Amino acid sequence: MGFFDLFKKDKASTKSNPAAKWAEAAGSKRAQNYDRQEALNELAALGTAEAAEALLKRFTFVIDPSITDQEEKEVAAKGVLAAGGEAITPIRAFAAKAESVSWPMRLLRELVTEDTYVDELLLWLSKWDTEYSKFIDPKLQILEELQEHQHPGIVPAVTPFIADSNETARLNAVMAVLAQGDRDVAAPLLAQLQEEESVRVKNKICDALAQLGALVPEGERDAVRKALPDRYVIDYDGALKKG
Repeated sequence: MGFFDLFKKDKASTKSNPAAKWAEAAGSKRAQNYDRQEALNELAALGTAEAAEALLKRFTFVIDPSITDQEEKEVAAKGVLAAGGEAITPIRAFAAKAESVSWPMRLLRELVTEDTYVDELLLWLSKWDTEYSKFIDPKLQILEELQEHQHPGIVPAVTPFIADSNETARLNAVMAVLAQGDRDVAAPLLAQLQEEESVRVKNKICDALAQLGALVPEGERDAVRKALPDRYVIDYDGALKKG
């Protein structure tokens, strides 16, 4: 294959995928602002899966001034949403590798139903475990977002994270299961309370148990009392109360 054959192949590729022409500039922090913004606008106008994939790369970096950064990201967001359902697969692929999933969550929420959205978040969460890891921002963001939703899949999916190695993850998990109003989470919450070292998480667990109206089994009350923060007591019926 000669030089001109390569040129023809590249030209044909660009013709079949118009987004390819603008993808590099749109996703480059080093590009001139004018060039990057032109690329973002061109991609946003396409409304295709390929354009959405290219636009999502704009969420991987920050530029100064912050107002310009936000304006560019809003253009990228509108372009992704313009692709409609075709953007779901690129969003999912981007979220799987992203250092932050705040924008993917925000975009996906605009494109799917409530149940489908939560199902997707639970799928993303399933890729994480409870062991120590240096970088867990997406896990923390997903657990925090789940606090805003009620769904039958949240309790079984989130309960293991009540015992996560990271304090913030544990706190977010407790708040997410509390939002479901399900007393079935009392047992794992009580188990974690007896192992928990963080006063902040202990207080949140006690708040959750009290709000759920959960009762401490009689056989566990002595052990639970030893683990309670100072402001909590167990009453005669086994309910947690603020003393």
